[in-house]
Amino acid sequence: MVSMKKGKSSSSSSGKSSRQSSSAGKSHMRSAGSLSSGYRKSSSHSQKQDRGASHSKNVQKYASNEKDYIFWCQKCNAPLIEKECSICGGDGTKIDLSQPADVRFCSTHEREVLHDALIAEFRADPLGDRIILLNKIPGDDKTDEVIVDAFVFGILRFDMQKLDYVFEPSVLGAHILLESTEKKTVILKKNSRHLNGKKVSYDMVESMSDDIRVNDIVLIKSGNLTGFGVALCDAKKAPTFAGPVLRVRKVDSQHASLNQKVPTMDDVVAANVPHIRNLGRNAMNTIKGIANQKEYKDLPVNVSFSGGKDSLVVLDLTVSALKNQVDREIHAFFLNTGIEFPETVEFARNFCKDSNIELIEKKASSDFWDNVEAFGPPAKDFRWCCKICKLAPANEAIEECLAKAPTCITVDGKRRYESFSRARISTSENNPFVPGQLNIFPIKDWKAIEVWLYIYWRKLDYNPLYDLGFERVGCYLCPAALSAEYQRLKDLHPELHEKWEGFLMQWAKKNGLSDPFIEHGLWRWKELPPKMVKLCEEMGISACATTAESEFSISITSGISPCKAGGYTIEASIRGFSMKKTQDVMNIMGENVFSEELGLLMVRGKTSTIKIFSSGNVVVNSDDKSSADSIFAETSRQLLKAHRCTGCGICIKACPMNAISIENRHVCINESCTHCGKCTDSCVVLRYKNKL
Repeated sequence: MVSMKKGKSSSSSSGKSSRQSSSAGKSHMRSAGSLSSGYRKSSSHSQKQDRGASHSKNVQKYASNEKDYIFWCQKCNAPLIEKECSICGGDGTKIDLSQPADVRFCSTHEREVLHDALIAEFRADPLGDRIILLNKIPGDDKTDEVIVDAFVFGILRFDMQKLDYVFEPSVLGAHILLESTEKKTVILKKNSRHLNGKKVSYDMVESMSDDIRVNDIVLIKSGNLTGFGVALCDAKKAPTFAGPVLRVRKVDSQHASLNQKVPTMDDVVAANVPHIRNLGRNAMNTIKGIANQKEYKDLPVNVSFSGGKDSLVVLDLTVSALKNQVDREIHAFFLNTGIEFPETVEFARNFCKDSNIELIEKKASSDFWDNVEAFGPPAKDFRWCCKICKLAPANEAIEECLAKAPTCITVDGKRRYESFSRARISTSENNPFVPGQLNIFPIKDWKAIEVWLYIYWRKLDYNPLYDLGFERVGCYLCPAALSAEYQRLKDLHPELHEKWEGFLMQWAKKNGLSDPFIEHGLWRWKELPPKMVKLCEEMGISACATTAESEFSISITSGISPCKAGGYTIEASIRGFSMKKTQDVMNIMGENVFSEELGLLMVRGKTSTIKIFSSGNVVVNSDDKSSADSIFAETSRQLLKAHRCTGCGICIKACPMNAISIENRHVCINESCTHCGKCTDSCVVLRYKNKL
């Protein structure tokens, strides 16, 4: 409950809270190992105004989502996914969410982390057993808004320098904490000055708790104003400190008190039942509406089941939607990469067995550990492992499906709130990478909180890793995972952590990189983003490998040969390869589709396809030999242009469509390109390629 008046906190507690649980279910997070790809062209990011706490802004992007809010019933003290509370019938208060607005319930482990951070920093945890929501926001690593009793209490984030969690309160959170503690507290003399964003000297300080150290987040009180700031010196040095002793982040007269009602998860489910039921009904109608069309009604239906929460929900929805079709085959596809969490493999197998669902488990024929020495560690921008460990078994499963049916119908749990790359998925679409596969995305518009409410409502068993603090429950060494999760792996599976950490340390040593480079998770990028470059600078970590980057070259690994799917194929391998540079030029060859998850760029022409993998493999397919040969030759020319571009800009003037720009000394061709080839004809690199 948020008010404009002063008031004692109605409830406070110290000591660890057990999880906010009930018989309705457990708690939380994200799926991996899907059979279909997340494809994108471009998108944008928007961010809500600062909620008061400090966090990094140069971060990964998320697409702007229209429904960036939830509701909260003040009477029942329950979060709502729609406006009306089905317990009391009242309307909830609208709660705006920072993008991407994929709010979720705080898990058991996350509640313990929040408790420990509050106790460590303020010696108080007033939240007790309340329902707590976490809303993922941009940051260097795991960063969440903490929402309780209809207001943002603060931000919990994993600090990449400390490799530990820190909590930063909002103004309202600071007020609640000031009612519960005198630690990390500064009382300022009452004055009429504007304080927000200002530095304060000691002569304005009435009192300062002696536990304050430089750079600590501190609670501030000045008359009827409360808020938070940052200490610029130790409290003991403050009386004689030459400069300002405090920077005020934000203070105002808003006061908050915690709601006296503390609901259970059963109560929250009850408050949302009609809305959950409606979500499920709409999703099942989507599945039935497509799967029962004339051309598909007699075909098997497959569910891409990764062992994660989203695929769990679509598996349950699919079985429920088609339960009256007793002869309809329903299969669950599970891609076992060989580097899955043991809990995930066990859960996928047990759930399908207990639910009497046929599980088709496919394993990669080529082991990750057999390839990592050659490729090096996978990275966010170098996902060779997806091709070897995921794409190959996925193709095998789909080929087996297509051998028995003209179309492989696959129900998938991808959601647009999850990431930038999934923001534009449709309700159904033909997989551009796999002819004959039809993907259905029945929960594409669901938030994480809606997924969890459905799980609790249906009382579904779920992967135990969610309660243990993981957002991703697939491959345990995935570079797309967070450093916070990698630290957690060390606690849960020390043997898996030790094996991977040992390889990373040896790889770093060979490449002239330090142990801290590995310890702070910097191996997860081939090319470090600006925020990680800044981290390296601040910590004095060298990000420059001593081994020279491979010189760009293309070698044919398989000459022109007939393709099983028809036509002719040429395969090649690239050294010194950059997917970013490649993406920026390949519009000249045709329509581009990129799967970040698979590390695959596909370019489609009228009678040809070009597939370029982040591992550096290239596959060109066309109707006849001469066409395949000429398309491969032109692909090679464009790749050479991309990787050896000097940024001279001659091609910009040659382009009649203004489709070309130079960014960071390399050429970028946008979708306005008409494939006239004038830029290629003008390129100095291509003209003098034999002399470079």
